[in-house]
Amino acid sequence: MNENYRNSQNGMPVYNTKPQRRRLSTGGIVGILILVILAVIVFASIGTYNSLVSKRQNVKTQMAQIDTELQRRNDLIPNLVNTVKGSANIEKSIYDDIANARAKMAGASTVKDKDTANTQLDSALSRLLVVAEQYPQVQSSSQFRDLAVELEGTENRIRQTRGKYNTVAGNYNADLEKFPTNIVAGIAGFQGAELFQADSSAKQVPKVDFSSSSSK
Repeated sequence: MNENYRNSQNGMPVYNTKPQRRRLSTGGIVGILILVILAVIVFASIGTYNSLVSKRQNVKTQMAQIDTELQRRNDLIPNLVNTVKGSANIEKSIYDDIANARAKMAGASTVKDKDTANTQLDSALSRLLVVAEQYPQVQSSSQFRDLAVELEGTENRIRQTRGKYNTVAGNYNADLEKFPTNIVAGIAGFQGAELFQADSSAKQVPKVDFSSSSSK
C-alpha cells in the first residue's frame, strides 16, 4: 500500500504534490494564434507607415531645395535685366515674357505649374542672352559677366536638385504601388508625388527677332 492510501485510511488529508496540467481547448489555441497574427500585422503596418512618412518627407525636402534655387534665380534676374537694358536695345516682348514667367513662377504651387513657368522663363532668358551677345559693351561689363556666371551656376543647381527630387519621388511612388504597402498607403491616405517632366518647348531653339535691335 502506498503512503497516500495509508493516510486516507487513517483519516488524514491527502495532498497530491504533482502539478496539474491544464490543457487549452482548440478554440483557445486558435484565439492565441489569431492574436499573434494580428500583432504581427499591426507591427508590420506601423513599420510600413513610418517608412512612407519618412520617404514622403524626403520628397518635400527635395522640393524645398528646388524652390530655394528657383527663388535664388528669380532674385538674380532683375539685376541681369537692368544691366542689359541699360546697354542694349532689346525688344520689349522679351522683357515682358521674363516678367510674366517670373510672376507665374512666384505663384506656382504644383510641380506642373512650376515646370511650365520654369520652361517659359528658360526660353525668355535664352532670348535675352542671345540678344545681349550682339552688344560688346554688355559682354565686357564685369557686372553682366558676374551675374551670368551666377545665373549659370543656379541653373546647374536647379537641374541637379530636380534630378534628385525625381529620384526620391520616383522611389516613393514605386513603394506606394507595392503590395502590401499599397494597402497601408490607401488606408492612411498617402498620395503619389508629381514628377518634373521635360516640356516639349524646352527642346526648341529660341527664336530671336533682331529687327528692333541695333548694335552700338
